Amino acid sequence: MHYVDVIWAPWRQTYVVQASYTSECVFCRAVGGSDEENYVVYRSQHTIAILNRYPYNNAHVMIAPKRHVPSTELLNGEELMDLMNTLNRVLGAIRNCYNPHGFNIGANIGKAAGAGIEGHIHVHVVPRWNGDTNFMPVLARAKVIPEDLRETWRKLREHLFR
Repeated sequence: MHYVDVIWAPWRQTYVVQASYTSECVFCRAVGGSDEENYVVYRSQHTIAILNRYPYNNAHVMIAPKRHVPSTELLNGEELMDLMNTLNRVLGAIRNCYNPHGFNIGANIGKAAGAGIEGHIHVHVVPRWNGDTNFMPVLARAKVIPEDLRETWRKLREHLFR
């Protein structure tokens, strides 16, 4: 008999309910909404950087153009440059705040590539530490994120707006 461990995560309820009733793009909502409510850690002229509400690791950030487009080749040169400059700025802030040993950086373009939000291109920045894959994901099929998102948001904004 297989048992399923229940992990208490009441903070996910807001997402589950909201996702059931809206097809609104999370990035477009963040562009026009509150930084704190949407976990926006940085805004530039053409780009936003937001925390992933369901992170793979601490300080998992997603960087997206403000304009709703599905792929990078639809961005103009100014938007593309701003996206990359924001990426570098976010990398520096994460390095200063969390001192990771490395990063996974990537974008999933199209459903076949694993894009969860197909219509709005975004780049994932996932900090990595030597040994950050431990027994929890392997044995318990659970990932432990040791810091509250509000604290991560506060730390990164502090560094990004210096």
